[in-house]
Amino acid sequence: MTKSDPFKGFHSSPEIIRLAVMLYVRFPLSLRNVEDLLHERGVDVSHETVRYWWHRFGPMFASEMRKRRIEGMKSSRWRWHLDEVFVKINGERHYLWRAVDNEGEVLESFVTKTRDRRAALKFLKKAMRKHGQPEVIVTDKLRSYGAALKEIGAGTRQETGRWMNNRAENSHLPFRRRERAMLRFRRMRSLQKFAAVHASVSNHFNQERSLSSRPIFKANRAAALAEWRGLCAE
Repeated sequence: MTKSDPFKGFHSSPEIIRLAVMLYVRFPLSLRNVEDLLHERGVDVSHETVRYWWHRFGPMFASEMRKRRIEGMKSSRWRWHLDEVFVKINGERHYLWRAVDNEGEVLESFVTKTRDRRAALKFLKKAMRKHGQPEVIVTDKLRSYGAALKEIGAGTRQETGRWMNNRAENSHLPFRRRERAMLRFRRMRSLQKFAAVHASVSNHFNQERSLSSRPIFKANRAAALAEWRGLCAE
């Protein structure tokens, strides 16, 4: 384990905790669905325990995966696709912004109450602080993007057009499936936390199976699963 063992004090093994977190974040399952699936495997935990594990270890796993992927993602600076969707929290409309690179990798997820210039600027600065500035930024025709890009001196890098932003729009689909399974969100902070972790896990296990032969897909899937199991281990 690492210098400070993150699993110290837990009765369940690290393998069980990783499995529970993976089932909850990767697949469109409720906490009770995960409880039932673990019970079939001979593991008796309550859905509240799964919730606690998710809150405790989900962000930690996601942070480690992000760190490893950012180091090897040199191509992510070529072209970004930006898009936003509305998400209701306690009946109020909020906006989930997402930056996706040219290969479909989710770079950043960000939640705001508005989608004006100020919100777009905050989102862009956060994404560029981690990943640097891309050569091309594809957006829809929302004026907030243009105003924010001009303010940071990247107005000439913006491209808009019909169907040009399908990569960003398609990246919302896995999240929408999870949102329905979770019966939506109750707090803005919970949405931001889950969106960030879910994006990292989706990136990790997304193998683009339509572009690979069956043997290659199986090998990549096994490698992704092995890396997941090795998280937080020496």
